[in-house]
Amino acid sequence: MGTPGREMRIPLLEEQEEVVPDRITSVLVLSAFFAVCGSYVFGNAVSYSSPAESGIMDELGLSLAEYSVFGSLLTVGGLLGALCSGKIADLIGRRGAMWVIDVAGIIGWCAIFLSESAWSLDLGRLLLGFGVGLASYVVPVYIAEVTPKNLRGGFVSLCMLVIACGMSMTYIIGTVLNWRILACLGTPQRNKLVGLFLVPESPRWLAKIGRERDMEAALQRLRGKNADISKETSEIEIYIETLQEVSEYRIFYIFQRKYAQALTVGLGLMVFQQLGGLNAYAFYMSSILERAGASSTAGSITTAIVQLAANIAAVFLMDKFGRRPLLLVSASGACLAGFLIGLSFLLQDYHQSTDVVSALTFIGIVVFTGFFSIGLGGIPWIIMAEIFPINVKGSAGSLVNLVSWIGSWLVAYTFSYFFEWSSAGVFFVFSGICCSAILFIAKMVPETKGRTLEEIEASMTS
Repeated sequence: MGTPGREMRIPLLEEQEEVVPDRITSVLVLSAFFAVCGSYVFGNAVSYSSPAESGIMDELGLSLAEYSVFGSLLTVGGLLGALCSGKIADLIGRRGAMWVIDVAGIIGWCAIFLSESAWSLDLGRLLLGFGVGLASYVVPVYIAEVTPKNLRGGFVSLCMLVIACGMSMTYIIGTVLNWRILACLGTPQRNKLVGLFLVPESPRWLAKIGRERDMEAALQRLRGKNADISKETSEIEIYIETLQEVSEYRIFYIFQRKYAQALTVGLGLMVFQQLGGLNAYAFYMSSILERAGASSTAGSITTAIVQLAANIAAVFLMDKFGRRPLLLVSASGACLAGFLIGLSFLLQDYHQSTDVVSALTFIGIVVFTGFFSIGLGGIPWIIMAEIFPINVKGSAGSLVNLVSWIGSWLVAYTFSYFFEWSSAGVFFVFSGICCSAILFIAKMVPETKGRTLEEIEASMTS
């Protein structure tokens, strides 16, 4: 066992000919499909409280304060799930962790569906949050570990696309369905629970726990029966052998200097993602539009369409142009959007035309939705799944996930107060944070496109 300060060097086999197949196989597609079903339920759970509000409050007689507790418990559950996400994924595997997500989600949705009082609603929402917090780490990590390097970005970005689909479907269908029936939109989780029996475990996790034969069998299934997996197998085995000389330490071990760059990048991207205003736009879009005199219905429909289109574009652009360019474009667009909305409310304070104010606000929200979805919405999770060595991936992933959920809660909880205090000022702050994100990305974030996980992790700890 190596000492904590020992420098870890990973042979990259760069001199060998590239023979890892990059074609898409049926097993790879099935693995990604059943994994991203968790992302669909993520979007479903996040957006459920908006269309279900009036139905639940009327039928169960909840006060506004009681319903606010119900809505906020998703974030509390997410924090709990984030705290233990890395350890669960390391202890029982990526596939085992996804089973935990499914069980928590099924029980949570059933509790909501059968609720006759506030306590069962809250319990269901808390369990959903726990599953969502766990899924936000496990799903991108699993997909990153099973896909070839030249397809990894596109496949992992499917997570954000499916989250967008879950949110859009819930918003649209929620306008015509009863809240109990709407809870049944969590049924893909049941299908995923069965489907996980059909897909392999992460080869890298299998190698880490010493199951080399199972690792080779899983990798062969993922790459195809006749694929040559010798180079990829060798890279994984050499990487794991080197890691075996370094003990898997507790969370404080990740604060060593050699992990400083990876930790700074992972935490920094999550901080900018959340403090750039994500939950302010997502949770309070109707209030923002109505304050500006714009139509909240038109805004909801337009942003849903733009969000889906941007996430579809991200799937195809991710491995073509790389992570850094999309992040830079995304942060620039989010910066512009915050400035436009801040300017609109500043004009409103000076009693300018309502048409100008509403138009600028509407444009700003649509611009934010499109640009944020194409980069800052999903790429931080992809990079988080790529940059941490597997011996600290559990602890580092839990920490990064926890910071993300704390930022999510912070913005969601404080925005309404800041919005009342200065409707223009809060968006100028969001714009400034996104401007800082541009500088951070340009200076600190590495390009991971077209590189194996072993190559990325070695370069971040050298």
